[in-house]
Amino acid sequence: MEINMSEVTRRRLLTAGAAGMGAALLPAGWTALARAGSTAPAEVLAANDLALWYDEPAGADWLRALPIGNGRLGAMVFGNVDTERLQLNEDTVWAGGPYDSANPRGAAALPEIRRLVFADQWSQAQNLINQAMMGTPGGQLAYQPVGNLRLAFGTASGASQYNRILDLTTATTSTTYVLNGVRYQREVFASAPDQVIVVRLTADRANSITFNATFDSPQRTTVSSPDGATIALDGISGNMEGINGSVRFLALANAVATGGTVSNSAGTLRVSGATSVTLLVSIGSSYVNYRTVNGDYQGIARTRLNAARNVGYDQLRGRHVADYQRLFGRVSIDLGRTSAADQPTDVRIAQHGGVDDPQFSALLFQFGRYLLISSSRPGTQPANLQGIWNDQMAPPWDSKYTINANLPMNYWPADTTNLAECFAPVFDLVRDLAVTGARTAQVQYGAGGWVAHHNTDGWRGTSVVDGALWGMWQTGGAWLASLIWDHYLFTGDVGFLRSNYPALKGAAQFFLDTLVAHPSLGFLVTNPSNSPELAHHSGVSVCAGPTMDNQILRDLFDGVVRAGEVLGVDADFRVQVRAARERLAPMRVGSRGNIQEWLADWVETERTHRHISHLYGLHPSNQITRRGTPQLYEAARRTLDLRGDDGTGWSLAWKINYWARMEDATRAHKLIRDLVRTDRLAPNMFDLHPPFQIDGNFGATSGIAEMLLQSHHNELHLLPALPTAWPTGNVTGLRGRGGYTVGMAWTRGQADEFLIRADRDGTVKLRARLFTGNHTVVDVTDGTTPATTRPEADVIQLTVRAGHTYRAARPGVTPSPTLSVTPSASPSAPPSATSSPTPSGATAAYSVTGSWPGGFQADVRVTAGSKPITGWTVSWAFPNGQVINQIWSGSYTQNGANVAVANVAYNGALAAGASTTFGFIATVNGTNNPPTNITCTTT
Repeated sequence: MEINMSEVTRRRLLTAGAAGMGAALLPAGWTALARAGSTAPAEVLAANDLALWYDEPAGADWLRALPIGNGRLGAMVFGNVDTERLQLNEDTVWAGGPYDSANPRGAAALPEIRRLVFADQWSQAQNLINQAMMGTPGGQLAYQPVGNLRLAFGTASGASQYNRILDLTTATTSTTYVLNGVRYQREVFASAPDQVIVVRLTADRANSITFNATFDSPQRTTVSSPDGATIALDGISGNMEGINGSVRFLALANAVATGGTVSNSAGTLRVSGATSVTLLVSIGSSYVNYRTVNGDYQGIARTRLNAARNVGYDQLRGRHVADYQRLFGRVSIDLGRTSAADQPTDVRIAQHGGVDDPQFSALLFQFGRYLLISSSRPGTQPANLQGIWNDQMAPPWDSKYTINANLPMNYWPADTTNLAECFAPVFDLVRDLAVTGARTAQVQYGAGGWVAHHNTDGWRGTSVVDGALWGMWQTGGAWLASLIWDHYLFTGDVGFLRSNYPALKGAAQFFLDTLVAHPSLGFLVTNPSNSPELAHHSGVSVCAGPTMDNQILRDLFDGVVRAGEVLGVDADFRVQVRAARERLAPMRVGSRGNIQEWLADWVETERTHRHISHLYGLHPSNQITRRGTPQLYEAARRTLDLRGDDGTGWSLAWKINYWARMEDATRAHKLIRDLVRTDRLAPNMFDLHPPFQIDGNFGATSGIAEMLLQSHHNELHLLPALPTAWPTGNVTGLRGRGGYTVGMAWTRGQADEFLIRADRDGTVKLRARLFTGNHTVVDVTDGTTPATTRPEADVIQLTVRAGHTYRAARPGVTPSPTLSVTPSASPSAPPSATSSPTPSGATAAYSVTGSWPGGFQADVRVTAGSKPITGWTVSWAFPNGQVINQIWSGSYTQNGANVAVANVAYNGALAAGASTTFGFIATVNGTNNPPTNITCTTT
């Protein structure tokens, strides 16, 4: 990202001056002193140290509060004794409203811009872009907070035995302390099944809990008391970039007390003399999609709250934990433990550079997975620059989606760490961008297909923003589209590939229409573009055919060709794409022995710039590999050395991935240490650019996964970058391309055993040092010994069968009882749903028969009557009596066209041969006729 001034938005920050000025503004960091004789609390030890814990409240410091989330709802929990603060977010509360960003002057100016770029008149070209190609508005809109729920308890004087914990194994926070001889506890979690935030307050002495609860917000809001036990915050999102705020939201908080009394007036909820209290927070938004903001936000908030009120606390918590652990529990990691783990988390960060604390790397890894589960679920918005956690109306860089690095980086660990479902919102976003980006492509380039530049937001803006120096980059949509094929490599889900192929094809079509021949080199190049955020000459970044563009387009073109082959479509189109790919400029080694960042051998204006975009080909792509392209591999190493190890938080995290791909364990681990310091991690472990940017957390998780397993080179490389700092350990549940789930154990830096479970029949190559010596291989599913060949000294190859697990081990190593691999839920296809007779009104029941290991997602389509649809909701009922009110609003068109919604429907397993029935109700609100048809398919 750009420079470091958290009090201004991205656009204002960019226009304040040169991007490089941020280096002089970095904070010195915070401090925390070790506690003599410290021991981790029992709750932390019970979670195998997978918990953040503190012996002090957060105070007023947002970066000490602890994040919870269910993908849609987020809260920062402060844990103060006198006043608890829950800072609240809902993932669709964005400033402004729907807008069309395309600039109709762009296409006419494009020939002259290209001429100027090819004539090396970059400043003139950049000026013309600023005049004719900028989007309308010239900046995008910010993700914004809902507000705060505050619980005022009174004096905190004399509190003792204080602990504040975020348990990553259960996705719950707890605050405990003793005051006036009474032990108090608060537990907070955000439930995905029930779509509410739950606060549970208990005391070990009856009638000891008394507090006032109130809402406040920086938004334009009103507070009220709709009933005797509920308070409400009704508001609307802020204006920005000349666009009026249009997202209405309603937050409700309801208290149910055991003992004592609950009263309410004028927006203040009073609980007096209670023994225990369950507080439920529900939030509804009017955001339907990027075009529509007329959703029934009040109905959504009330329906979810009313449903949750009918469920006991233990059941609410049980559902939440089961749902969360279905995802989180797929991967385990143990890198060893030292006494350093007995210190509070902020102390561990502060002293990390000087102590041996391998468990912190495991904690950092799992914290990233926790954050992804908590900020990205099927049907939600994707995780933005801050996940879903933001307390500012004008957050740094608008807390939106930066797609020249940061949004893809958020999802690097999704497939590799077995969270494929969490990837779903990105593909929803891509399908939206294929619509808005098609208009930008036509209006600004005169092209077919679709394009997105270096940023987008909740309204799916796709034009050039922030100024040509940063925004004139054409391949943001291409990068996102290429993720479709890579995700398919992990899952093998042909249905997914088929439904997302149009967006993949459209991204490629745009470049078939817009690539131009370089006048002297002859290559097909993008023009105009840039190498993200880096000037090649003073004050100018605009150029033709930067290296990153060519690398991304190779991946895009390869992906659309291979997808077309799998699906058996578009043979003629594949011919065109292959021909264009062959004319892209190859990567070149420059005069310094480095990968050239541009077609010309220019020296960058900022040697240690945070972006190392031209190494996209090393990671996340596989165009530069140690064995496949040794000359480029050495040039990549030289590039990394020239750029240096330091950088912003997210840049350091990307470098962990780079060095893992270089198979340099020592350097990769050094980058982890560089990241875990007080100017790069906040006390609550949020990554700091600075300020807070969550991509560094996700990038670190991805980097640790890459150190342990790589699958980018048509093989599984096991323990490719295992550092000496992790001499003994094990990991289970990592995923490799081709459909493999992997477990590994090692001692004294030497592999003991590997377990590989195959999703599909096929042939797999396994690379590891283990295979250079004596080893055994067995199919543990049927006890047979598979035949293996040895293509290289450290590689074995074997034929595998779907559903079988294979064990490779050193002779004499006893199978570890803790090392196992279980099926990943993501590739398994759920059964199809068949409907009862066409429903009357708006109710239908669906019978589902079959078996599957996890949840499924259903796509509901409603055909309306003859009048316009103005809003609708969906709720689900389940055979075990569980009701999950996951109400998603969908897109609509006039006069009876289809309406569609994706909804997480059922998260339990269905036994083989069993049959169950679930139902849903689709209610179309407004002045329309009832729906004439409802259909449902599972995906």
